[in-house]
Amino acid sequence: MPLVKIDVIRDAWSPSELTKLADVIQQVMQTHFNAPARDRYQIITQHEDYELVCEDSGLGFTRTKKLVIIQILQQGRSAAQKQQVFKELSEKLQQNCSVSGQDLIISCAENTHADWSFGMGIAQFMTGEL
Repeated sequence: MPLVKIDVIRDAWSPSELTKLADVIQQVMQTHFNAPARDRYQIITQHEDYELVCEDSGLGFTRTKKLVIIQILQQGRSAAQKQQVFKELSEKLQQNCSVSGQDLIISCAENTHADWSFGMGIAQFMTGEL
């Protein structure tokens, strides 16, 4: 059950491009993190270009207005799975959404079953509903 936050620069993406971007990300979550089809939680936030400061960490990358930052909150995936997701996201987003690898930043963070409520203030993983 990954929660995916997608940050982009406002006006760099059309609504249909954002939908495609989110769809491709979800396909990768299903393939490599085994997320069920109806287990889709994505937040797309558009920022003014001055609100996203993303330098190259000395790696020589050139960022453009097509910058995409993906934060994945998830649990129980191995380092190998995460590396495969990073690689697959880079490849699929370049193929399907024209996102340059230099414009893609991905971060994975972990939490536990006790950290989720999907509604009604109930921790459904803890109660056995999920």
